[in-house]
Amino acid sequence: MKQCTKCKMRYPNEATYCFIEGATLVDLPDPRVGTLLAGRYVIEEVIGEGGMATVYRARHKLVDRPVAVKIMNPLLASDVIVRERFRREAKSAQKLAHPNIIEIYDQGDTEDGTAYIVMELLDGESLAHTIQNGPMDVDRALHVMVQISRGIARAHDLEVIHRDLKPENIFLCRREDGSDLVKLLDFGIAKSRQDSRLTGQGELFGTPQYMAPERIMGTDTGPSSDLYALGVLFYEMLTGELPFTAPDVATFFVKHMNERPPPVRHRAPRVPKELDDLVLSLLEKDPADRPVDAHRVHQDLLALLRERQMPAPPQADEEPLSSASPSTLGTGPGDIWARRMAVLEQMLQRAFGAKQRAPGELTELLEKVGHVVRSFVTLRNDGVRAQDLLEEIEKRGREKRSQLGFAVDQLGVDTSKAKEELRAAREALKRAAAETGKARDGYVERHQDALRWEGRCGFAEPSTDLAEAYRALADSVDEWQALRVEELRVQAAMEAAEQLVTDLEFQIRELRGALTRHETGLDRERLETEQRIQELGREADTLETELLELTTRFCKPLRARPELAPLFKELEDEAA
Repeated sequence: MKQCTKCKMRYPNEATYCFIEGATLVDLPDPRVGTLLAGRYVIEEVIGEGGMATVYRARHKLVDRPVAVKIMNPLLASDVIVRERFRREAKSAQKLAHPNIIEIYDQGDTEDGTAYIVMELLDGESLAHTIQNGPMDVDRALHVMVQISRGIARAHDLEVIHRDLKPENIFLCRREDGSDLVKLLDFGIAKSRQDSRLTGQGELFGTPQYMAPERIMGTDTGPSSDLYALGVLFYEMLTGELPFTAPDVATFFVKHMNERPPPVRHRAPRVPKELDDLVLSLLEKDPADRPVDAHRVHQDLLALLRERQMPAPPQADEEPLSSASPSTLGTGPGDIWARRMAVLEQMLQRAFGAKQRAPGELTELLEKVGHVVRSFVTLRNDGVRAQDLLEEIEKRGREKRSQLGFAVDQLGVDTSKAKEELRAAREALKRAAAETGKARDGYVERHQDALRWEGRCGFAEPSTDLAEAYRALADSVDEWQALRVEELRVQAAMEAAEQLVTDLEFQIRELRGALTRHETGLDRERLETEQRIQELGREADTLETELLELTTRFCKPLRARPELAPLFKELEDEAA
């Protein structure tokens, strides 16, 4: 496959259709560079490569918006499981709709059946690159941690577990004020609790250095496993080192399961004790000993910022969902060809004095160009209108996802507090039950003591010891009864806390259901519109190729006329 050095069109052979002087065809550096994807996205250059996919910088052909396009490795296209995981990456991230999670614009399959995802183009660097330069300043690290916890909290609220949190999957962009804007990436192996088909029990996916003990053991991967990975991340951000080092995967697994990491302050004394304690709590071996959820982590981090008298990063509703510039309609190809048509007519006028005096072959070519241009402009206008409709559909989707996400977030915060209270109530009940059991054991002991003295007296002779034994027995009954009353009170409080958590989780499930129903309706509208855009794009591309060929034939006999040089320059400037 070749590409014209001037007009950037792609051609399957050595023939040069471009009318621009000096145009040549060259081999493309990558098979997909210069191609048109889904009738809308022009692939420009490779910006990232991996075993599963290649990421390209691209540009929307109908609206002026740079994007990133992730195209799956064609060698994996026949693997149904891999394709489904790739598809789920788009679905998982798209439904989350949060400023700290990369925005997904589009997804689909190329003509050769390879899956692709279109997402916002990020400007910045990965957290991995930042950490390579050493530990982060505590204040900056706290700002980044707050945003990571917000993104993870949104994912967990919508029942998406990332499963591969690591510095490479966290991107740091820059806000206008110079502060970090965090974006969570790569939900390719994310697990949805509503879709466990691809993540069966016992499967291991992810990065060993960040893997929770329960995942290594092959037990169910819940949200708490992401919290463990957060602990590793935070540790690395603050110290520049992993909590554990090992020469191989197996040793990493052993250390995650059995060893306690050294406190953060042993390696970074500048770190506040409260932050050290939070990180170590995230790295607890037992999920039940970690914070109740990401909302709790978020609140603890905000408290640390307040203690340091540092402002918190903007809330989710205070900054745009996407870091990309707003889409604006630019000068479309139809406008360009309309202007080219006017230049071609001027050429005949200037070369022959009047269009009617020009050779019949040239006037016939010009009429063909004019006819094709009119058809091309109509197709392009239809395409722009279809794209406007798609943008409107996407806007409705983003607004609804954001609205429902905000509601889920508020309920998530309330649920987090309720879970914290429930955990405390369960601990209180455990203590109360233990105290009641101890009092009952004391009663049994006092009762046996009274019976022993009763046997000695045999109802024949009163005894001071018997009286004391019965008084002690009465006291133990009073103590047992009081503690049992307290146990029942604590149990009632725990049951109320359980009911509150149940009610809040029910409300969150209802919001998730509303989101699912909304997305189903949008998917239908989106699919119909995308098919229309692709159809119009293919027809327009065919016409544009025909226009380039006709224009080249028209220009060839006129190229030698010096009086037409300014008009040829104008054509070439348009093409550039």
